[in-house]
Amino acid sequence: MIENLNILIMAQAASPSIASKAAEAYTGNDLFWTVAYMLLGIVGLVVAISGLGLVLIYIERKVAAHFQCRMGPMRVGWHGILQSAADGIKLMMKEGIEPVGADKVLFLVAPALSICASLLLLAAIPVTASIHVIDLDIGVVYIAAISGLGILGILLGGWSSNNKWALIGAMRAGAQIISYEVSLTLSLLIIVMFSGTLELSGIIESQQQGWWLWRGHVVSLTAFVIFIIASTAELNRTPFDLAEGESELTGGFHTEYTGIRFSFFFLAEFANLSVFSGLAVTFFLGGWLPFYIGGWDSFNSAMALIPPVIWFTGKASFFIFLLMWIRWTFPRLRMDQLMNLEWKVLLPIGFANLILGACVVLFGFYFFASEALTGGAN
Repeated sequence: MIENLNILIMAQAASPSIASKAAEAYTGNDLFWTVAYMLLGIVGLVVAISGLGLVLIYIERKVAAHFQCRMGPMRVGWHGILQSAADGIKLMMKEGIEPVGADKVLFLVAPALSICASLLLLAAIPVTASIHVIDLDIGVVYIAAISGLGILGILLGGWSSNNKWALIGAMRAGAQIISYEVSLTLSLLIIVMFSGTLELSGIIESQQQGWWLWRGHVVSLTAFVIFIIASTAELNRTPFDLAEGESELTGGFHTEYTGIRFSFFFLAEFANLSVFSGLAVTFFLGGWLPFYIGGWDSFNSAMALIPPVIWFTGKASFFIFLLMWIRWTFPRLRMDQLMNLEWKVLLPIGFANLILGACVVLFGFYFFASEALTGGAN
């Protein structure tokens, strides 16, 4: 029964990505549709990242307020729902100031690099098979490579500002992100081994018999916990927000930025929050696939009726709330504690978990293993 429902779900969602449609039109010498698909992908990404920024800023404020027994924004629109739009208009109207002695070219390039990295990462996240800008057969490698582009934006922003506090914040952020990216990659490699593919849509399809969060026993659960911790560090969010430590560095790497340039850094942070939530859903929570319980045919049939986009959005929203919960619960770490956690705790656990995961794959110790996986293990 579950297999039949999965076939139905995949049939509903099955559709080429926008990039593949553009490539097909280009091969057929259809210039109009080639340009149309390219513009659709670019405009869709810009609208998505802008919309996500506005919505997540408002949600972050409300979550923070309720955790601290406050109400949050209430005056601009119903329950302050237009507050984010008002702040965006204010930022666009503010003057862009360049510090004396700053490297003007790199000062302008830095925020653009950060927002471009977020756009490129968002393009690879498969919301459903039909809502997917580009589906690469080396998607995991692409994610690891492009995430480094955002680090360059932060480093250049701090260095070009001609401000010692911005430079220290940039160095902190660079050391932190590069360090925790190792553990983040190790956690994703576990799922790559389980699924046998680097393609993000293929990783989702490999979870038709069950999400990898529980199918890989304690290995995938450990990888998920490491992913949560490393993602929080990659996003420069509390308790890992030393790059923007207000009490020591004023504002960190973006201290000298104002107006729309500052908003690019701010928008990139919330866009990356969506990206890492999307990656968590893709690798560990079955992407757009429904939640099934073996033997509960009526329940599984009802779950299959929910559209794939709703499943993906619901799972991603849960993970976003989890990251916000962490931010407003834990105190900030010191720099030495932050580095010790990565190099002395998470990294050894990550390597040990990777070896254990290899053993799980070798002997086929999966929950609800499909025939393909079982045959590969044998």
